[in-house]
Amino acid sequence: MIVYHGSDRVIETPVFKGGKRTNDYGYGFYTTENLELAKEWACGDNRDGFANKYELDMENLKVLNLNSPEFNILNWLAILTKYRTYWQKGSISEDAKDYLQKHFFVDPSPYDIIIGYRADDSYFTFAQDFVAGAISLRKISEAMHLGALGEQIVLKSKASFDHIRFLNAEHAEAEIYYERRMERDREARRAYRKTKRSSAEINDIFMLDIMREGIENGDPRLRQ
Repeated sequence: MIVYHGSDRVIETPVFKGGKRTNDYGYGFYTTENLELAKEWACGDNRDGFANKYELDMENLKVLNLNSPEFNILNWLAILTKYRTYWQKGSISEDAKDYLQKHFFVDPSPYDIIIGYRADDSYFTFAQDFVAGAISLRKISEAMHLGALGEQIVLKSKASFDHIRFLNAEHAEAEIYYERRMERDREARRAYRKTKRSSAEINDIFMLDIMREGIENGDPRLRQ
């Protein structure tokens, strides 16, 4: 498969554990199949960057696909609460993080590749609201599809780095792609504010309900 990595520089040889532990899934090399999104990510600081292009061979690699039917959005959130920092304090947030990690955390360490959502700033805000009890499971599920959210493919194990081959790099102009990134973020936030203001439905499930009722993986109520 062809994947791209947005960066401020050309990266011919990705480095194992060269990223940040506080990224969505911890240490890893973060890529996407979407060239346009890679260019947006490359210009995140409003400077020109590069969409590095690679051939990734996933044969014989162990893949954790968090978007497959066997998982739900709470599995993704549990991983996010493990690695991402700057979560809200107070309310039920701390108890909610502990509950998610105890009952929904999927340990990524046995896997070579992780496939899942990317928590850009706007989406991280949506996740924070759910963990703090401000929005329902239905609304966070809807929010994760606002603004053309990209799926990312993350190389986690040392073995996976032997399966990626650099092809070339395309220049990404900040004048174009920084504004596209900001507009996508604004669009997601506008849609989210509208969703957040809408009335809750009688069967909506909130984080407090999940903890109070001891909801765990496999519960049919999680199929939002």
